Amino acid sequence: MEMKYLKNVTTLKLDAGRCTGCGMCLEVCPHAVFRMENRKSVIIDRDACMECGACGRNCPAGAISVRAGVGCAAAIIVGAMKGTEPSCGCDAECGDEKKVKCC
Repeated sequence: MEMKYLKNVTTLKLDAGRCTGCGMCLEVCPHAVFRMENRKSVIIDRDACMECGACGRNCPAGAISVRAGVGCAAAIIVGAMKGTEPSCGCDAECGDEKKVKCC
C-alpha cells in the first residue's frame, strides 16, 4: 500500500536550476518523492511528502525547501475548525519561503 497524505498541502519545493544531481534527496527521502531525470532530481509525488525535512537538510546545493512538519497536521486542524476540507493555507504563505532547517 502506497502512503499518501493530504492533496496539495505540502510545502515541498525544488529549484531545478540549483539542483546538481547529487541524488542525496533520493537517498534520504523515506517515501520516494524524488526521481532522477536527465541528471537532475524531480518531484514525482508531492502528495507522498510527509514533510520530515530530510531532503532539505541534506541538499548540499540548497535546491530543496520544505517547512518540516507543518502541512498535514495544520491542514487537518484548520479543516476541522472551519468544517471544511483540510487546508493549511500554504499556497498563500510560501511564495518567498526561506529554507528552514529542522532539528
